[in-house]
Amino acid sequence: MAKRDYYEVLGVKKNATKDEIKSSYRKLAKQYHPDNKETGDEAKFKEVQEAYDILYDDQKRSAYDQFGHAAFEQTGGGPASGNPFSGFGGFGGGFNGEDINLGDIFSSFFGGGGSRSRRQTGPVKGDDILMRLKVDFMDAVNGKDEEISFDFDDDCPHCHGSGADSPSDIKTCPTCGGRGSVTRQQRSIFGAVNTEVVCPDCGGRGKTISKKCSVCGGSGHKRVKKTTKIHIPVGINNGQQIRLSGMGGAGANGGPHGDLFVEINIKEHPFFKRERNDIHLEVPLDFADALLGCKIEVPTVYGDMVVTVPEGTQPGQILRLKGQGIKDLRSGKPGDQYIHLDIKGPTSLNKKQKEALNAYKSASKEEDSLFNKFKKKFKK
Repeated sequence: MAKRDYYEVLGVKKNATKDEIKSSYRKLAKQYHPDNKETGDEAKFKEVQEAYDILYDDQKRSAYDQFGHAAFEQTGGGPASGNPFSGFGGFGGGFNGEDINLGDIFSSFFGGGGSRSRRQTGPVKGDDILMRLKVDFMDAVNGKDEEISFDFDDDCPHCHGSGADSPSDIKTCPTCGGRGSVTRQQRSIFGAVNTEVVCPDCGGRGKTISKKCSVCGGSGHKRVKKTTKIHIPVGINNGQQIRLSGMGGAGANGGPHGDLFVEINIKEHPFFKRERNDIHLEVPLDFADALLGCKIEVPTVYGDMVVTVPEGTQPGQILRLKGQGIKDLRSGKPGDQYIHLDIKGPTSLNKKQKEALNAYKSASKEEDSLFNKFKKKFKK
């Protein structure tokens, strides 16, 4: 069966940004995840995951835009087959002993020659960091401002991130001439092969430092304890994340910090149970109240609420309180609360209770008892 276009799978345009791709992926992955009882679809979930893995990776996306699904097939003449150069004119018949720069071939294949060196010497964004925060059940329901503390690699106050003791201590690398990479020649079955490797002296930065910063030792950063406030929004669910831009790992070569993602872990409530935006609560009830009907004050996440229990209510019956659930994180629309009635009878009776029950039994016809009705079904 032919694969669908990856852009079509994610429902985005071909010029979609990475943020648009990620946003669409998260929405579809949640919709089709096998654990989703309403809309889960394992085949579609895998299709969405595969499309995201390709389109969110810049190099894979570039290859896909040029060659489509053939770029990732494991058989045939595509670029992912056993010979990485089969299927491309000029390379399928060998190299005739000529010198070849494999770095140029691969950089051209993944988006333009010469970009490899620029990527090494240019600014690089720092790593994203994940931390987990435990919050009370009711704080997730109603929202709350919370203070968090974490270790943060701030720019060194002396060198401002350069790693040098002074600006004059920063020199162009004499080994690579500022390119960040050097060419190495190796012999192979194709002949002499030139490959681009990271400069061993400057580590790809294109610069060397003659005297390291006396404060940070050349790292360009100083680890500090940082405290900041985050807002826990109304209705956030367990496992969802809050993003703090620029609070992650330190960048390289003057690049920006990564982001800090705070994953919310919600503590269980002793009575309320959450399912999506609905609340479930088990309420014990005497059998007499269930048979005669009554009014009870039921706890909700917003306070007590008077509820009418209808006459003749049976064990296991569920009452619904519309709009008394958790407000949706995005739309603000609340879910419902469901009251599961746990009707219990007494384990012992006093004299008056026995008399009352015997009077009830005497007022009832023997043939109307549930057990006698049950027995009649077997005699038919």
